[in-house]
Amino acid sequence: MNSLIHETQSIDGSLLGSLLTDDTFWPTEPQSLEETGLSESFIEGLVLKIVRQGGTLSGRSTSEKVGLPFRVVEPLLDVLRTRKLIAHVRPAPFNDYYYSLTELGQTRAQQCIKQCSYVGPAPVPLSDYVLSVEAQAAGLDPISQDELRRALAGISYQMDLLEEIGPAINSNTGMFLFGDPGNGKTTLAKCLTTCLGQEIWIPHAILDDGNLIKLQDDAFHHTAPVPESNSNFLKAQEWDRRWVRIQRPTVMVGGELVMDNLEVRHDPRSNISEAPLQMKSNCGCLLIDDFGRQRIAPEELLNRWIVPLENRCDFLTLPTGKKIQIPFAQMLIFSTNLDPNSLVDEAFLRRVPYKIFVGDPGPDEFRRLMESVAEKIGFPKTPEAAEHLLAYYQKSKRKMRRCHPRDLLTQVANYCRYRQIPLTIRPEYLDRACRTYFSHL
Repeated sequence: MNSLIHETQSIDGSLLGSLLTDDTFWPTEPQSLEETGLSESFIEGLVLKIVRQGGTLSGRSTSEKVGLPFRVVEPLLDVLRTRKLIAHVRPAPFNDYYYSLTELGQTRAQQCIKQCSYVGPAPVPLSDYVLSVEAQAAGLDPISQDELRRALAGISYQMDLLEEIGPAINSNTGMFLFGDPGNGKTTLAKCLTTCLGQEIWIPHAILDDGNLIKLQDDAFHHTAPVPESNSNFLKAQEWDRRWVRIQRPTVMVGGELVMDNLEVRHDPRSNISEAPLQMKSNCGCLLIDDFGRQRIAPEELLNRWIVPLENRCDFLTLPTGKKIQIPFAQMLIFSTNLDPNSLVDEAFLRRVPYKIFVGDPGPDEFRRLMESVAEKIGFPKTPEAAEHLLAYYQKSKRKMRRCHPRDLLTQVANYCRYRQIPLTIRPEYLDRACRTYFSHL
């Protein structure tokens, strides 16, 4: 654990890296092979696969791709050269060399690929990952009303919703957002992640008992810049390149969710495992959108999470049959158009204690939405447009939704572009948009 620093540790010379940032966790650069937590044979195999993929690489380029300091990788390169698995091709700058595989090295690299085809930054031990989640877990610091307002500044909502959402976030359990479609439940859930803080660290991959689990996923994890040092003593901060700094993740899944997504998925051909969704969302938000319409029964899905919600940890089975315990540390949100009471039983509803109704906008909010959307699209100010639509809703007895201003004014804009006329909101244009959008005669 020497390579990991979090705020609960005492401050001395070896922990100077923790002074360079306000992060609760900072992956410091390993100083030796022992501090990586990996075996020499594993790193040697990874080096051979990387050199094979690159053809000819300098020692420093190899260390960058492995994600370990050159002072850790250089002795391993010397060992591989002594064993005639790699050879010097030509000198490289800064007392370095370019390396390529020998015929014996090609054979050995091919054997390593058959064992596990993973090529990338070296993994971190599972214990280091668990420590990082515990240090960075969402909900460590309760949010305030002002912080929640800032997080939701870019969307429209009913003010009394804050009094329900704030305590739900601070509970660090889970919540249902339910109500009619089109009122921004999904958008609201995405914005809530920003309440938890800005960036976190995650490893590219995790290793436990020979099982490699790929964690970093570009679909959910968006890289963030590493903050620069403000220290006069250190020119730049050093960190373990096996880790990547990302924005707090929001993992959103909908009707495509199946039970397989919640377990470690192993590919026997590559011998690489993929982390489940709850693991990828740790320290962030896991949003189950359109809950109740998945390809699996709601009871089956919720029963899978009763124990994790109760104990804040989950148990996963590795390809070797070994069971591991990982933190279940994310904001879990179920967004649904259905009444939660009609989906699940009382036992589960008790474990997701917050059920928050997201209702329709009122006339004043609808007017503000119309004004905001019209300005974004590029329409001139037309306050009478909102009044025209409000009269339409009253006459047709149709309910207002927060998505309507955006959708209807987009149709008006498309009509203006088709007619090659300036962007203008006219009553007849709005009536045309209502006919095509609401599908009525």
